[in-house]
Amino acid sequence: MNLSLYIARRYLFAPKKHRAVNIISIVSVCGVALSTMALVCTLSVFNGFQEMVAGFFTSFDPQLKITPRRGKVFDPRTARFDSLRALPAVAVCCETLEENVMLQYKDRQAMVILKGVDDSFRRLTTIDSVLFGAGEFLLHDPVVDYAVLGGQLVSELGCGVRFVDPLQVYVPKRQARINLANPSAAFNRGYLYSPGVVFVVNQEKYDAHYVLTSLKFARGLFDYEQEVTALELRLHPGADLAAVQAEIVGLLGDEFRVENRYEQQADVFRIMEIEKLISYLFLTFILAVACFNVIGSLSMLMLDKRDDVQTLRKLGADDRLVARIFLVEGRLISFSGALLGIALGWLLCVMQQQFGLLSLGGGGFVVDAYPVSVHVGDVLLVLATVVTVGFLSVWWPVRYMTKRLLARA
Repeated sequence: MNLSLYIARRYLFAPKKHRAVNIISIVSVCGVALSTMALVCTLSVFNGFQEMVAGFFTSFDPQLKITPRRGKVFDPRTARFDSLRALPAVAVCCETLEENVMLQYKDRQAMVILKGVDDSFRRLTTIDSVLFGAGEFLLHDPVVDYAVLGGQLVSELGCGVRFVDPLQVYVPKRQARINLANPSAAFNRGYLYSPGVVFVVNQEKYDAHYVLTSLKFARGLFDYEQEVTALELRLHPGADLAAVQAEIVGLLGDEFRVENRYEQQADVFRIMEIEKLISYLFLTFILAVACFNVIGSLSMLMLDKRDDVQTLRKLGADDRLVARIFLVEGRLISFSGALLGIALGWLLCVMQQQFGLLSLGGGGFVVDAYPVSVHVGDVLLVLATVVTVGFLSVWWPVRYMTKRLLARA
């Protein structure tokens, strides 16, 4: 065993001449442990919120979405897209057409996004899991077209889940000039009826601004024949999402974007990652302050072990060995605090998952308690951070104090 490590380990656990030195050492370990625990818990809470939000988007967003880089619409009936549909990994390919419209129900109006989808949309996403009402997910029949609204939009329009009067949809005609004498002639108008259900994704972006209807109705309203704004894909279970995405990019070229779920919601997840990074940096600063307590512990230990240092020097120990002993001692204190903090943080996260110790206050939140998810990568990052900060915080002070101790010896 390394001599400096052996002696430092004995110093860490053995009783000191002065009881205050033991107390200061325990306080130093506890300070590092609490800072480490805070890091683990905070990063796990951010992971929990991120996974919760990703779960909401999963109910509405496709695995892969193809959109044009230039322009708004494109023709999906070409050889390249026929090849895409024939890929073995592609289970569902849904054509969609989106546009901003004005929705009117009786005397109430709202600006929304009308999304026309084909009949494969129900197999594309888990839309059934976010539907509420006594009806069923229906977009059209031989007589009329239907509209499935978001829950917040239903409240805004005051139409209820199953409305009797049809919704009126207005959209400007393409390449049409507005006639001031008859402005209504510049708009296309359509009527949508209720299938008796609404969707609630618990995301305002969807619940307050989206209306689902049939692709045929959307094309007729927007004056398109077979154009779409996007192709949305679902892959077979077990397919390699990244590999299929790269293959589609190679097939379609630079004219189209091919985005997975996280890329479709890049703004939301980027904000969450930035918040997580800022929290990590602030807590690392607090950890650095806690690690400076180790310096005080080592200073007291050096004073307590002055006789041992003289004995070691008489036995032939050089100045480097003596300095290395106390440097390793500082590392052991930091590492012990890191392991204890990670264990406490993991235990606290498990208890939060099982019992919901910290609630959100019951103010209409999606979940009652803070969601947490412990990632191995975050635990390793915290461990590396504590060890690095602990080493850097004691390296120069230990060398300086050791030189003064040796000079007096």
